[in-house]
Amino acid sequence: MNTTSHDLTPWQHPHHFLDRRDQQRQRRTQWVVGLTFVTMLAEIACGYLTGSMALLADGWHMSTHAAALGLTVFAYRYARLHSGNARFTFGTGKVGALGGYTSALLLALVAALMIGESISRLYRPIAIAYGEALGVTIVGLLVNAVSAWLLHEHEGGHDRRHSRAHGRQHDEHEHAEHEGERGGRDHNLQGAFLHVIADLMTSVLAVVALLGGQYLGWAKLDPLMGIVGAIVILVWARGLLKDTSRTLLDAEEHEELARKITAAIESLPDHKVVDLHIWRLSATAQGCIVSIVSHHPQAIPTYKSLIAAFPGIGHVTVEVNQCACEQAL
Repeated sequence: MNTTSHDLTPWQHPHHFLDRRDQQRQRRTQWVVGLTFVTMLAEIACGYLTGSMALLADGWHMSTHAAALGLTVFAYRYARLHSGNARFTFGTGKVGALGGYTSALLLALVAALMIGESISRLYRPIAIAYGEALGVTIVGLLVNAVSAWLLHEHEGGHDRRHSRAHGRQHDEHEHAEHEGERGGRDHNLQGAFLHVIADLMTSVLAVVALLGGQYLGWAKLDPLMGIVGAIVILVWARGLLKDTSRTLLDAEEHEELARKITAAIESLPDHKVVDLHIWRLSATAQGCIVSIVSHHPQAIPTYKSLIAAFPGIGHVTVEVNQCACEQAL
C-alpha cells in the first residue's frame, strides 16, 4: 500500500516525555548555583584564615555541590535539546535520573572526604578563630536556607496542585494515578535538593560546633560535627542511588499497575494477557508493551483505550494474537 500521500501522524508514537516544568526548575537551579558558588568562595577563604574545620569542610562541601547543581542544570538543558533525537529510542526522559545518580555519587564522595579530614583534625587539632568563622557560617546558613526554599517551594506547589486535582476524581482512578506516579519523582531535582539540604545541615552543624568551641571549650566538637554530617549525607546518597539505579535499570515495582491493566483487558470476553512490560520513560511517563491472545480479537484502539484509563502511560504498544485452538481461554 502506498502511504506517501497520507498523514501517518495519528499512528506514530511521540517520544517527548519531558516534564513541562523542567525549564522553570532549571531557572531556579541556576539561581541556586550562583548563590552556592559565591558562598563557597567566602567559606573556603574564611575557613583557611580562621582555621575552622567545620567551616572549611562546609566550603569544600559546597564546591562539589556547586558542580553537582551545575550538572543538574546541564541535564535539564541536554534532555530538552535532544528530546527529538532519534538515537534516544524512548526519548531523553531518563537523563534526569542519570543526573540524579551522578549527584548521589558526588554526595558520597564529599561525605568520604569530610570523614577523612574530620578524623585527621581529631588527632591533629588546630587553633580556630571562632568569632570570625561563626559570622561567615551564619551567612552560609542563610544562603543555604534560601536555596533550599527555591528548590523545595517549586516541588511543593506542584504536589498541592495534584492533590487538589486528585480529590475531584473517582477513588479507583486516583489510586491508579498514584500507582502510575510511584517512584516517578524528578531525580535530577531531587539530587539538587539533597545537595542543598546537605549544605544546610553542615552549616547548622558548623554553627553548633563553633558555638560549643567558643563558649564551652569543646574544641573536638568541630571535627565530630563534620563526621556526623558526613554520615547523614552518606545515608541520603545511598537512598538516591537506589532510586535512580532502579529507574535506569528498569527495575521499579509496577506490579499493582500491571495487575490493573491485565484485569481491564481480561474483562473482555475470551481475552488473556500473556505478556506485559511496564517501565519508566521519565519522571511523569511510563511505557507499556502488552501481548494479548483471543479467539475473537478486537481492534487495537479498543485495547489502547482501556490502557489509556490509567494516567501516566506515555507509550503503548499492543500485540494481538488470534488463538487457533478450540478450547476457551
